[in-house]
Parts: sequence; structure tokens; C-alpha cells
Amino acid sequence: MAVGWHRPTKLVIDTQAITENVCNEVKRMPETTELFAVVKANGYGHGAVQAAKAAKKGGATGFCVAILDEAIELRQAGITDPILILSVVDISYIDLLLEYDLSVTVTTQEWLEQAIKHLTHIETQAPLKIHIKVDTGMGRIGFMNAQTTKQAVELTQSATCLIWEGLFTHFSTADEVDISYFNKQEQRFQDIISELKQLPKYVHVSNSATALWHPDNVGNMIRLGIAMYGLNPSGNLLPEPYPLKPALSLVSTLIQVKKLPKGEGIGYGNTYTTSSDEWIGTVPIGYADGWLRHLQGFSVLVNGIKCEIVGRICMDQCMIRLPEKVAVGTRVTLIGDDNGETITMQMVAEKLDTIHYEVACTFSERMPREYK
Repeated sequence: MAVGWHRPTKLVIDTQAITENVCNEVKRMPETTELFAVVKANGYGHGAVQAAKAAKKGGATGFCVAILDEAIELRQAGITDPILILSVVDISYIDLLLEYDLSVTVTTQEWLEQAIKHLTHIETQAPLKIHIKVDTGMGRIGFMNAQTTKQAVELTQSATCLIWEGLFTHFSTADEVDISYFNKQEQRFQDIISELKQLPKYVHVSNSATALWHPDNVGNMIRLGIAMYGLNPSGNLLPEPYPLKPALSLVSTLIQVKKLPKGEGIGYGNTYTTSSDEWIGTVPIGYADGWLRHLQGFSVLVNGIKCEIVGRICMDQCMIRLPEKVAVGTRVTLIGDDNGETITMQMVAEKLDTIHYEVACTFSERMPREYK
């Protein structure tokens, strides 16, 4: 996809905010705990490489991604720190895992057996580093109980071509007020640990929400994701233990301003009609950029004043109602601060009846990322 460098619409990423968010979490951690920054999905839409570099400045000692290609991207950008792939990688790509010195998640005995078979047929000096994933109640990927986990550990330890580097699970409700299911998952993980004779270098259960609201949980590594970008994992359900600084702003400018008389329709489907003479401004952003049609009726900021989006959002443009005539080229803030007023990603998420994670990941590659 072509990047719109010659259009005024852009995402502005404050890398210092990422650094500060990571630094603030590192200050709360025990000295024996490490922080791995989660930069999957292009750094939650913020830019994976730039986010990783900013996180490292804040004290991150490693990184987590979701897929092999994301890990390779970091390596090719010159990042040499440990990288863990959180999802399953096909056996046929083991050579790439070794070539790029990557750690991989293991979720089944079958994968382990196939990996060992594959590794015995290739010439390599370095063993494959694995993290065993335990499913304590997420219902996604991982070993289901102590017995199968122990079998995986024993097989791993018997194979010289493998290094058991980590053991982990993922909590599904760490960002909720009711902690009963969280406690259930935690107990399941503790029960599994109690059945193991030894533990690997890394034992990790803390995603952002667990790190923020359950800091005393077992483990010696934190996987800091959404919080490092300055967003509260719970939305507005739980108060932040320390201020999170949002890193992303979305801005554009007005490309046309016109005065329309009463009774004029605006946009596809004629879903909005002017109720009087109205100043209408056009902004060069649309649903192809991730500024979705359901945001009709939402407001953006122009000179610190909230201006409603009127008419259906188009693929490449949307229209807003202005309080008065405003010059073409005037800045439009869709997410961020403007003259004392703020539009947050959480506000966008609430309008879309979703979560800010999805909003951040929906922003198209067509919008350039500007880093400051």
C-alpha cells in the first residue's frame, strides 16, 4: 500500500512517551524482574521498530511479537535483544528461528516431537530456545494441565537441540474489577509450577493489566503491551496506578471549507441535511485509513473546538460542521490535544463500541507515522 506522504493526514508518535511509560513500570518492578516490550501488530499501530527502540531506552531488555515476520523485521532493523514469538510457528520455519536467534512458543507435544526430529537433521551449533505456554483458562493455545506440561518439560530437557528458556500463561480478566476468574487462573498456574522439579530462566504471566493491577503475581518477566503506548488496558474500569502517557495523535488539515445553505445533503446516502446555513469543512481521511464509517456523529477538534462529523465518512474524506468560516489548511485533531481540549483513543473506541486496542491496530499503513 502506498503511504500518503504527500497528504496532510498523519499519525504522530511521541516516542518519549513510550520511553517514559516503560521507565515508570521498570521502577515498580523487583530488581530480579525483566520487562519485554510487546511490539506485535506493528507496535499496536505505532510502528514496531521505533516503539522497540523507545522501549529499550526506558529499560526493556527484550521484545515480544506475534508472528515470525515481525521478529525478523526487528532483527533486520538491527535489534539484537531477546525476541519471543508468542504464537505458534510452523515447523518448516525452524531454520529461520535459528538463523535470527529467536525464541518460540511451544503449545503441543506434537510440535516438540516434530521440532526435535527436524533439528536432528540439520547442522546447527545453537539449540532452539523455547517457551512452554500453559492454557490456564484463556482457551486459546497452550498445554492444559500439569501432566502434559511435565511431559513437555521432560522431553525438552532430554533433547540437546532445545533450550527450555521460559514458562508462561496469559490471564483473560486481569483488567476487570471482578478478580475471581483471575484468581482461578493464577491458582491453576501455581499448581502446575508446584509439580515441576525446576523452572526455566523466565517465568512470566504479567501482561499490561497484570503488571498494573496484580504486581505481586508470580514471575520474573513482564510482557508490557498496551500500557507502554499510554493506554489503560481496562478502558476506564480501573484507575491507573501511575499516569500513562498516550503516545499517538492523529492529525490532518482542512482541504476545503464551504458555506452550504439550509436543506443541503451531505455525503453518501444523504444521511445529514443542513438545518440552516452551515460552514462545512472537508478533511482528507476516511475508512480506508481506519477512520471508520461508524464515527459519523463523533467530533474532532479545530482550534480547540469540537466539530461534529456530518454525513457518512467516505473512503478517503469526511466532512465536519464548523462553528464559523475557518481557513483552508487549518489543523484538525482527530486524536490528541488541541488548545486545552482532548480527544482520546478511548473516546473513539467507545463511539465504535469496541476497545482502543482495535482502534490503534485498525489505522491503515496508508497514513504515515511521524516520530518525535
